[in-house]
Amino acid sequence: MFRVLQVISALLLAVMLVGCASGGGTRQVASGKALPAPDTTNASGAYEGANDYRLGAQDLIEVSVFGVSDLSKTVRVNSNGQISLPLVGAVMAGGRTIPELETELAKRYADGFLQRPQVTIFVKEFSSQRITMEGAVKNPGIFPLTGKTSLLQAVAVAGGLDPLADLNGIVLFRQIEGKKMAAAYNMRDLRSGRIEDPQLYGDDIIVVEQSGSKTAMRRFLEALPAFGLFMAL
Repeated sequence: MFRVLQVISALLLAVMLVGCASGGGTRQVASGKALPAPDTTNASGAYEGANDYRLGAQDLIEVSVFGVSDLSKTVRVNSNGQISLPLVGAVMAGGRTIPELETELAKRYADGFLQRPQVTIFVKEFSSQRITMEGAVKNPGIFPLTGKTSLLQAVAVAGGLDPLADLNGIVLFRQIEGKKMAAAYNMRDLRSGRIEDPQLYGDDIIVVEQSGSKTAMRRFLEALPAFGLFMAL
């Protein structure tokens, strides 16, 4: 948790420095654009969908072999990226997409065990992709992405907003094209559908400001020209 607070403090300091260097930071704002997906969607794979997601350590998956119930098993990917299954033993799952792992397992089971096996994999917990919820939420902490998750859903997972939360002060931090980026959101607009509820990705940090506070976060919020737009830090 101390590490998370260090990261947030560094981001806020960067915001203030940008503001001083560029007359309020307006030259750093990409007007009219929502916060894009992070760099990890093109690398290690933040959650986008079942066919795009690349498995990682601590992900919990359910493996089913059609017609052979004894081979169906729920396993967690270990720290080395491997899973262990009946008949085939240890299999490397880390870094593979679900279709890739299904194909690999089908080949293994077909090699002396089954004729034309049909393997299906379902990801029950996307534990290798995590988000951080900080500030005025009831249960701040680090949470796994258990599927396609929006900002509103993440707030709910964290127990909802604290009674003292500033509904105008929800900030999403993300790494995009090698830069730290941030966007502010208004909870009332999110709930009413007036603005799009953004999808979250692994390593996103969400900070909810407290109402009436006079912090660096407050100065950051005041520096943003519109909610849902993003600023380079």
